[in-house]
Amino acid sequence: MRKQDWAGVFAAITTPFGADGTVDEHFLAEHVRWLLAHGVRGIVALGSLGEGATLEPREKVRILEICRAAAAGDGFLVAGVSGLATHECVELARAAQLAGCDGLMVLPPYVYRGDWHETETHFDAVIAATPLSCMLYNNPIAYGTDLSARDVARLARHANVHAVKESSGDVRRLTALRAALEDRVALFAGLDDMAAEAAAMGADGWIAGLVNALPRESVELFAHAQAGRRAETLALYQWFLPLLRFDVVPKFVQLIKLVQAEVGMGTERVRPPRLPLAGPEREAALAIIQNAFSDRPALERRV
Repeated sequence: MRKQDWAGVFAAITTPFGADGTVDEHFLAEHVRWLLAHGVRGIVALGSLGEGATLEPREKVRILEICRAAAAGDGFLVAGVSGLATHECVELARAAQLAGCDGLMVLPPYVYRGDWHETETHFDAVIAATPLSCMLYNNPIAYGTDLSARDVARLARHANVHAVKESSGDVRRLTALRAALEDRVALFAGLDDMAAEAAAMGADGWIAGLVNALPRESVELFAHAQAGRRAETLALYQWFLPLLRFDVVPKFVQLIKLVQAEVGMGTERVRPPRLPLAGPEREAALAIIQNAFSDRPALERRV
């Protein structure tokens, strides 16, 4: 991948599980093909939404292999690289290269929140482990490590750092990144309920979550926002926002998988310690989903 390849809507794909708790390889391949057929430009596997922290190393590699075969030449494949230890992440990065990935999404270490020297050393090791194009992932809300525009500029000294996923929720970060790096890296929205705002501030792409269930709506929303079609953006965004906000709460995996189940593209199965939604919590989520679907835009006529 090159810097210009980091653009458009990429799916932070969920990991489907069978009734026995193993990865549902058949559906995973089907899901990848379905997303790409509906305009998604790339697949990001093994991320937080993909329950990457619960997957064994062999499962991660197998997921990448399946996604690579399913995507064929139709879309980019990016591996989320995260873990407790730097050596673990370096090994995953190299395995991703061998599996045929086009790029890496590199996270700070889990659990331990180091100082800048430690954080930079971790990123340096993972980025330098392969020649693959890299996206830096900034999510201080989830991981406690906050990459400033200055930090990103330092890491962008690596020639293969081509993109940043910004998930602080503050769109001012995008303007700060653009000011610090100009067009050196592509900028991506990392939270579903900031996609339109990010596009308006010049984001090149969106790593999306609800796209797993609603790819047409996701692709069209970002296209409208990037093109400055204000009326169309607002109409679609206002409809979509109650669902997009599922992406920014602790049970985002369960909620997004519930939406997938409701559109017939997946199940509610998650891997413990997560459990499927139940009782009033599930009923409240279903009410939001059903209300949205009762007035779902007929995008098929316009896409």
